[in-house]
Amino acid sequence: MTEDEPRQAPGRATFRAVADEVRAHIKTGRYAPGEKLPTEGELADKLGTNRGTAAQALRLLSSEGLISKGRKGAFVHRIVNKIVRDSTSRYVRAQREEGQARGAFAAEMRRLGMKSTSVTSTSHAQPPAWVADILGVDARSTSVLVRARRMLAEDPVPVAGTDPVAVAVPVQLATSYIPLEIAEGTQLEEADTGPGGSKSRLAELGHAQATITEEVEVRTPTPEEVTALEMAEDQRVFEITHIGRTDDGRAVEVTVHVLPSHLWRLSYTWPLGPTH
Repeated sequence: MTEDEPRQAPGRATFRAVADEVRAHIKTGRYAPGEKLPTEGELADKLGTNRGTAAQALRLLSSEGLISKGRKGAFVHRIVNKIVRDSTSRYVRAQREEGQARGAFAAEMRRLGMKSTSVTSTSHAQPPAWVADILGVDARSTSVLVRARRMLAEDPVPVAGTDPVAVAVPVQLATSYIPLEIAEGTQLEEADTGPGGSKSRLAELGHAQATITEEVEVRTPTPEEVTALEMAEDQRVFEITHIGRTDDGRAVEVTVHVLPSHLWRLSYTWPLGPTH
């Protein structure tokens, strides 16, 4: 057995052992973010296996989001380490406005040493019935402002023989619904809502959010999400339904976040209070 040949446990499929070996090389940086991997044939020769087994291993790594496969071959994904979404603190005003950040996402990326960009569109629309029910608006009329965002993260990636370059990777889709009676004619209708994002503008309008509810579901992406997030069809997404309520219990914002599960880790912390 050579140094690169996979170490296989008895009864375990060979392609999984090959995937383990390639995964370890990615995690240790031997295969760097954005780097092109050896071909299936080259990988098979290198690891002492056959091309079919190497192909199975690459398909597994692709489903995990560690690599992307295309006509030009397989490449290590630009973002290898998962982005941590700390839902306990990300919406605290000091966090979301830190360094004049345009909301929780931008501040989150900055703390991770990444630059964020967003492609934003706004419109007046009829809300889905379930959103209308939460917000207490009419589902049959144009009663909400919709803010639809495609969010990208730029991570400096080393490229052989050059300085690191920033490559934007789509990491999230977010669609927010805000009652039109609150949002119409305000900065909430602008692509750039200013420091702190929509939550800070709502607070200035007298609708500060006091409680937040989030429900998380793991599901397959829609065809549109596959394209927008540059995913594979067999990968999964987190769908987070986020509801912000004021002190008096009124829901003033509903946001549906869609995040590739291979790029994100969700973190929640809360006090338990007296334990006995």
